[in-house]
Amino acid sequence: MYETITLETAEHIAWLTLNRPESRNALNQKMCKEITRACEEISSDPNVHVVVIQGAGPAFCAGADLKERQHMSVEEMLARRVEGFTAYAAIEALPMPVVAVVNGPAYGSGAEIAASCDFVIASERASFKYPEVGWGTVGATQRLPRIVGARMAKELLFTGRTVDAAEAKLLGLANQVFQAQELMEKARAIAAGIAKNNPITTRLTKRSIDNGLEGTRQGAMAIELLAIQENLRHSDWKKAIAGFGQKTEEAGRGA
Repeated sequence: MYETITLETAEHIAWLTLNRPESRNALNQKMCKEITRACEEISSDPNVHVVVIQGAGPAFCAGADLKERQHMSVEEMLARRVEGFTAYAAIEALPMPVVAVVNGPAYGSGAEIAASCDFVIASERASFKYPEVGWGTVGATQRLPRIVGARMAKELLFTGRTVDAAEAKLLGLANQVFQAQELMEKARAIAAGIAKNNPITTRLTKRSIDNGLEGTRQGAMAIELLAIQENLRHSDWKKAIAGFGQKTEEAGRGA
């Protein structure tokens, strides 16, 4: 079904892999369209509780496919940029949690894909770079400031410097950093833990955070209250509380 990505689903986890390792998973027009189509497929699958996005080979995504762009007209370039924006938006619009697993360079478009996810785990080999200004183009001006703040975003965009994994964690570009050899084990464990949660609750939590950040604090509280009401109507919260009480009692007897 796909040429530039792979999509596999097992145990309520969808694994979306950027699969152009010969090009360091550079984002071309076909990959943009396939990411968008894959996200639509995932969104319509009620069995998917969490999504993991990773890159095949040593790079997560080394940026846009510049070879593809060399002979594009202005109109074709604009259409290509729109395809990229559509792919990023499709990732953001996924109703379930989305985790980026970065085990190498995430540059330009790769950094945008990672920023479109709900959070990022990385290996010590990961690095992030925003070379748009140096390429004579505009990009990463919206998600990046919301993660690292306006002043740091300006520095990273104006200089195009590379951010290593340790600094990425300090800036909030990566939530956790692991040794390369243990990254996939950690990714599977994190994804499996999220997949065990009630999917209604996780989706409502994600929606409340995303929608609440765009409005006033009072409006955000109303969003959360509505989510609580919906969760009470559609989730088996009493069973979850009973299970928690049982676990607490068992832990106490074990102590």
